Amino acid sequence: METKNNWKAWLYLAPTLILMIIFTIYPLINTIIISFLKHYDYTKNTFAGTSFTFENYLLLFGKAGLASFQSNEIFSYDTTFVTYALVNTLIIVFVTVPASIFLSLLIAVGLNSIKWFRRTFQTIFFMPYVTNAIAIGMVFAVMFQKDFGLINLLFGINKNWIGFGASRWSAMFVLCVYIIWHALPYKILIFLSGLQGIDKQYYQAAKIDATSKVKTFRRITIPLLSPQIAYVFITSFIGAFKEYSSVVALLNNPGPNGSLDNSLLTIVYYIYNSMDNIGEMSMAAAAAVVLLIIILFFTFIQLYVSNKKVHY
Repeated sequence: METKNNWKAWLYLAPTLILMIIFTIYPLINTIIISFLKHYDYTKNTFAGTSFTFENYLLLFGKAGLASFQSNEIFSYDTTFVTYALVNTLIIVFVTVPASIFLSLLIAVGLNSIKWFRRTFQTIFFMPYVTNAIAIGMVFAVMFQKDFGLINLLFGINKNWIGFGASRWSAMFVLCVYIIWHALPYKILIFLSGLQGIDKQYYQAAKIDATSKVKTFRRITIPLLSPQIAYVFITSFIGAFKEYSSVVALLNNPGPNGSLDNSLLTIVYYIYNSMDNIGEMSMAAAAAVVLLIIILFFTFIQLYVSNKKVHY
């Protein structure tokens, strides 16, 4: 009977497994293979040389000379991975993820503690999540304009935040602010659902013992909300490493010949730029594999920590 049920289970899972093999497992294996081929051309399914090579990974981290490239344009792409794409992505991850989680947790606790207009405020805070990211990016771009920008007008300054001529770090500041603001609604919703599931008797006991609100937050709210915090941390880290749409929304094209000439490139944007060059699909595949390894590394660390610290 158990064997028969197992066959039924595999039969029900078959359509999903087939789709996963076609659209997930096969592309992943194919990308790993292409990353070891030199100058792979996807239009002709050809590559230079006759065997696998680690040269793409060496070039990715600036370990090879100009002679290995076909043109200076391709060389400029490869030297930007460590200098811009990798550094920018790590800044986005380690700035926006903790900041957005901390702010969303505070906002969720505040919303959960009020009685009047709670649903109204929930709707207001959730609106950015359902609004088109490109439209929001255009609003931010207008707000941070040098001439007639709202931020400069409010603070009485004349700073070039983004666009041509802006410094890399001022543009990164605007990008991080945009990502944090755009990431808040979903995290607030997750934390609110977790807060509303906490038994009120814990807070009543803390109130009877005259426990301060800060200590109650640290000793009751955080431990009981740890499953939601762990989930949000893991998904936020993965999403931040794959950041792409926010850069497009703010600057349209930050790459070569774009508005900031590589200053806001992320790893995913680097991959797309490399794919635009026929014959350089190998570099895009190598960057994608590196991104996969980085994401897996941080995900396993967070899963290990969550097994020690999360209270279910």
